[in-house]
Parts: sequence; C-alpha cells; structure tokens
Amino acid sequence: MGRFRTYVRSLNPAVPRAVWLIQATTLAMVGTGIVVPFIVIYLHNVRGLSLGVAGSVAAMNGLAALVSGPIAGSVADRIGAKAVLFSALIILAAAFALFPLIHDARQAFLVNALSGVGSGAFWPSHGALLSALTPPEQLSAAFAQRNVVANLAIGLGGLLAGLIANTGDPSSFTVLFLLGATIFVVFALLVTRIPPPERIEEPAGGAGDGYNAVVRDRPFASFVLLNTILIGSTMGVGTLFPVFAKNEVGVSEREIGMIFFLNTFVIVLLQLPIAKHQEGRRRMVALATMAALAAGSWLLVFAGGLWLEAAAAAALFALAIGVLGGLGECLHGSVQGPLVTDLAPPRLLGRYMALATSSWEVGFMIGPLVGGFVLQAHPYALWPAAAAVCLAAGASAMLLERRLPVGVRRTRRATEA
Repeated sequence: MGRFRTYVRSLNPAVPRAVWLIQATTLAMVGTGIVVPFIVIYLHNVRGLSLGVAGSVAAMNGLAALVSGPIAGSVADRIGAKAVLFSALIILAAAFALFPLIHDARQAFLVNALSGVGSGAFWPSHGALLSALTPPEQLSAAFAQRNVVANLAIGLGGLLAGLIANTGDPSSFTVLFLLGATIFVVFALLVTRIPPPERIEEPAGGAGDGYNAVVRDRPFASFVLLNTILIGSTMGVGTLFPVFAKNEVGVSEREIGMIFFLNTFVIVLLQLPIAKHQEGRRRMVALATMAALAAGSWLLVFAGGLWLEAAAAAALFALAIGVLGGLGECLHGSVQGPLVTDLAPPRLLGRYMALATSSWEVGFMIGPLVGGFVLQAHPYALWPAAAAVCLAAGASAMLLERRLPVGVRRTRRATEA
C-alpha cells in the first residue's frame, strides 16, 4: 500500500494552488454528462422528434460552439481567460434551465444553440487559463489531470442521469436539466477564486492579424483538421450510441449509464499512468493508436448489435465503449493540450486553444449530423463506416508527423525546464 501511495503521489506534480482551482472547475462537466448521453433519447423518445432532426439538434451545439469558440479565444487574449470562463458557465446554466421548455424542433435548435455558445467559450478559456498558470514542464501532467477530472465529471453525470432518467416520465428529465444548471452556477462562483495570470500584451498592430497568424501556421492547421476527423468519428458518433443501444438492441437507460461510467472509470484509472508513459514518446503514434482503438470499438458495437441480445450486447458494448474507448481517450488527452501549447506563441494562446476547441465542436457537429441520418436509414451501416474513417484518420496522423517541428513531435519530459 505504501508503494502504491508513493506511485500515486509521483503522478501529481506540485503545481500552484491556482492550477488545482482550475482543475476543480472542470467538475462542472457533471452537468454536461447529465445531458449529452441522453439528449437524442430525450428529443426523440420524449419530445417526439425524428432521429434525423434529433441528431441535427445535437449537431447544433457544435455549430454554435464553432462560432463562439474563436470569439471567446480572441476575447480571452484581450481581456483575460478568467472572465470568459465565468461567462461560459453562466451561459451553460441558462441553457440547461431552458431544456425542460422544449416542445418542438425550433425550440430545441435555439436552446441547444445557446448551450453550444457556452460550450464553445468554456474549453478555450479553460485551456488558456490552465496553460498560462502551469509551469511548462508540468503541462502534460496538468492536461492529463484535466482529462481525468473532465471524464470523471461527465461519467458521474451520465451515471446519475441513467439512474434518474425515465422516458415514461418526462418530469425526470426536468430534474436532470435543472440539476445541471445548478451545477454550472456553483462552479462559476468557484472561478471567481482563481487568480488571473499575468497578461501578455499584443504588439501594436498585432490584434488584427491574430487569427491570420494562427491559420498560416500550417502544421497547426493540419492538426486541427486531423483532430476534427478524429473527434467526429469517435466521440461525435458516440453521441448516437445510446439511442442505437436502446431502440435497436434493447439496452436499458441504466445499462447505458453504467457503460459510460465504465468509460470514465478506465480514464480515471489509466489517464495519468498513460500520460507518464507517453513522456518523451511520439505524439502522432499516440493519436494513430487512438484511432485504431476507436475502429475496433465501433466494430464491436456493430457485432454486438447484430448478433447479441440486450444483456450480452450490453456487456460487449461495455468492452467497446468503456475499455477501448477509454484507452483511446487517455492517449488523446495526453498529447492534444501540450501539443497545442507548444505550437502556440504565448500572446496567441487563447486563439490557438479556440481553434483547437473548434475542431472538437466541428467533430461533434458532423458526427451526429451525418450519423443521425445514416442511423435513421440503416442503423447497422453507421458503425463499420465510422471504423473506416477512424483508420483513415490514424494513417493521416502518421503522415502529419513529418510536418511538425522536430521539437514538438514528442511529448515533453517532466524533468525538462
């Protein structure tokens, strides 16, 4: 037991108190975990929207975030990431409080667009604040810790939602949405306790070419495109898994919640050891491995849905989404944040984080948008198609490695200053 405690302590560097406060605010994602796994079920099974429309509504979150993210990144560079992070949490709280009022497609699009505005502002401001306050040699561990906390929060939210949600009782979803809104308000108050980092002023005339400079960074732009494909074919498509598992295979809401919680457990257990193992190793190999694991996961979902009944299928889905998906997310969480930070000039950090976040938003928009219509036309065609896209993305990651600056191809070792 003593050796285990020593090992756990070795995975948690002595970072400033402000960094721990930032990590704590990531727990606000409990609210996201309450909604994301069940939004398509809520819109389709409770509010009666078609699968295609429900998937399009889910995609609207990404579209709105795609607009708000770059604006939030620019504002964070100008007035500070702390103010943007606080505003993002308040917007999310307002959006979640409005979800119970949805009764038709127009309302669903508007409310989820507001949620997307908050989500789009949250991650770039959070990432910029974390990067600015964390010592450079501890960035990999800090972003790995953030991934642990975020996934723990989302998993706990999904588990809670699985225990409470009942499609036969629409009021159970009202309870979930109002609980999520309350959680965001609580953590917005916590943000006020975080000390702001030192401002890095933009040189005269620099503000106007801020995003031009980011887009002209060819290796970074290529990474943003790759990350968009990865997120869309993994986590984006994953938002459609619950409705497929319930309606096509007969998996219950509780079992779906447990599958997502297993995913969280794997990430919490293995994220920090994988981040430590990744030190000094090639980042693109990690992303290619993530893509291969995701492809295997979708093929297992395809096989389980086609040949197994509810209980047996749920067990196989747990292996696919929980274990393989969790391992892939650990690899991704170990390399993305530090890679973006290493590529970004300090004065443009907010903008770099914003465009990196936009790749997530576009992925989460394209995944359910395209996948929703594929699922509606032929539920079993979606999973092998997604697996093929994942494998293509993995091959692209290896090609991209040659375009990255030599100094950022590998994860920085914790001993480097």
